Amino acid sequence: MFNNLKKNFSRIIKNISNQGRITENNIKNTLRKVRISLLEADVSLKVIKKLLSKIKKKSLGKDINNSLTPGQEFIKILHEELKKIIGNQNTSIKFLKKKLSIFLIIGLQGAGKTTSVGKLAKLFLEKYKKKILIVSIDVYRSAAIKQLKIISKKVKVDFFPSYKTENPRDISKKAIEYAKINKYDVLIIDSAGRLHIDSHLMKEIQDIQKLTNPTETILVIDSMIGQDSINVITEFNKLLPITGIFLTKVDSNTRCGVVLSLKYLTKISIKFIGNGEKFNNIEYFNVEKITSKILGMENSLSFIESIEEKVDKKYIKKLDKKVKLGKKFNLNDFLNQIKQVKKLGSIKNLLNKFPFNSYFQQNIPFNIDESMFNKIEAMIQSMTIKERKNPKIIQRSRKKRISLGSGTKIQDVNKLLKQFNIMKKIMKKMKKGGIMNFFQKIKNMVS
Repeated sequence: MFNNLKKNFSRIIKNISNQGRITENNIKNTLRKVRISLLEADVSLKVIKKLLSKIKKKSLGKDINNSLTPGQEFIKILHEELKKIIGNQNTSIKFLKKKLSIFLIIGLQGAGKTTSVGKLAKLFLEKYKKKILIVSIDVYRSAAIKQLKIISKKVKVDFFPSYKTENPRDISKKAIEYAKINKYDVLIIDSAGRLHIDSHLMKEIQDIQKLTNPTETILVIDSMIGQDSINVITEFNKLLPITGIFLTKVDSNTRCGVVLSLKYLTKISIKFIGNGEKFNNIEYFNVEKITSKILGMENSLSFIESIEEKVDKKYIKKLDKKVKLGKKFNLNDFLNQIKQVKKLGSIKNLLNKFPFNSYFQQNIPFNIDESMFNKIEAMIQSMTIKERKNPKIIQRSRKKRISLGSGTKIQDVNKLLKQFNIMKKIMKKMKKGGIMNFFQKIKNMVS
């Protein structure tokens, strides 16, 4: 999903990042490339025009944030405007309290409705601990009822039997009555696939909706049909109110531009995405996640989340105060930093997630891995208090004692002292803004 668009945007951002500033000429060229990329991704022309107009207006004459390059500033603007176009999505699911919640699932033939019913049932069962009943009112498609029965067993929810000789209205009535008597929390009704131009079947689903009065009416759309889905949604919505969209097959659609167009053009929220064939391949539609994915920023956000959740904020504030006051950064501070970083998990994975990894490659010219951190801890813990506070006194004899005490080589002690001096210089550079400001700048770059 979005692979081609992500690759194109990466190239575009890289090109503008090499510019000293954003000018009318380079923004014009950049926006032309953005336009081509969005057209290739099957985004609606109306949406593209709106998006580019907003980006151009915000970019020109923009004072670049001191902490950002033109490329990073452009990412921020693009990120903000993409989120606005996709829209503030209402992905909340409405469950009635102490009453039966009815979900009516509708859509075209072959959109993946029946599989989507299984995915929703599994999600509601596992996440919300609801008692689920599912029923098929598809009396037209051969084996549709049997297929849903098989799915019910796989996802471990109850199935209400129905037959091809029955009327969809009668099935719905009986299923609702049975669900209420047996105190089910949720009834999911799988309707027959129908074309929006088929007046007979559209009249039938209108009647079903009036009869069942569903809590949610979810329209299942195959993302592979592209911009034609706009017409489908519009026509369905004219006849019966749709509360949300379930977009299927997004994992096999490399274009997926319809995701960027749907809310803006139809005013209806995408609530769910089907991203695989398995019944747990379902996720809530998340605007932040989608825009970050398009811009290749999803890893950056998880990096920031790791920092915010796992790093000791009290320690960071204490070190921040020390740096601002100009107090000497010593090996005790370095050891505490190592302990904080280790909390974040695999260092290699974290740095690969970081969007501006080149910063570390340029400023920290040594390999970072878990074994190195373990060695550093062992060596610092083998030092005296005096040595930790004043590493300059560590000469040949002291190095020998430290290496023996930590089970390392003298070369490792030399390496540690070199690494410490590099970190000391970096901390000195942070003196003016402080560490907290440094982290805020990182966050600004990716949010």
